[in-house]
Amino acid sequence: MKVYVASKNPIKCEAALLAAKLMFPDKDVQVTGFSTASGISDQPMNNDETRQGACNRVQNLMAEQPGGDLYIGLEGGCSETYDVLGQPQLEAFAWMVVSDGQGKWGESRTASFHLPQAVAELVRQGMELGEADDKVFGMKNSKQSQGACGILTGGVLSRAAYYTPAVVLALVPFKNPGLY
Repeated sequence: MKVYVASKNPIKCEAALLAAKLMFPDKDVQVTGFSTASGISDQPMNNDETRQGACNRVQNLMAEQPGGDLYIGLEGGCSETYDVLGQPQLEAFAWMVVSDGQGKWGESRTASFHLPQAVAELVRQGMELGEADDKVFGMKNSKQSQGACGILTGGVLSRAAYYTPAVVLALVPFKNPGLY
């Protein structure tokens, strides 16, 4: 099974591989990542834009790279929200979109979490979340390793482990073709 991922980020490719192997254990899963445009801002700042970015990545990848069995787009985003005390917070999450290139689609969203205020302020000023994490936590290229969730959980939940369940859920229509 050829799985094409609309990113060369090793974490996104790992999540796609883990999810596809879980959902299709009898298949020989081969994952290839491609740099693919999202058609949205570098740091999506609401739910709809983030979802649209994942959809756009899949559509662009299908047009640019025919021959895949599944095409997966993963797009991280942020959204303004409020905590339980009514204080403004910046929430982080990601959308996963999958297509078989034949008209069948699946999608799912990760769980969300609030970012620390120091990171949130940099993102609000226009910095990408990965850059903001690097600056606040003194790291380099964290978005291609542990990401915000890995940093904030002290490695308890890696970025790949955070993305994998959402990719699994986006694959449900392909695991159950008679139902979708």
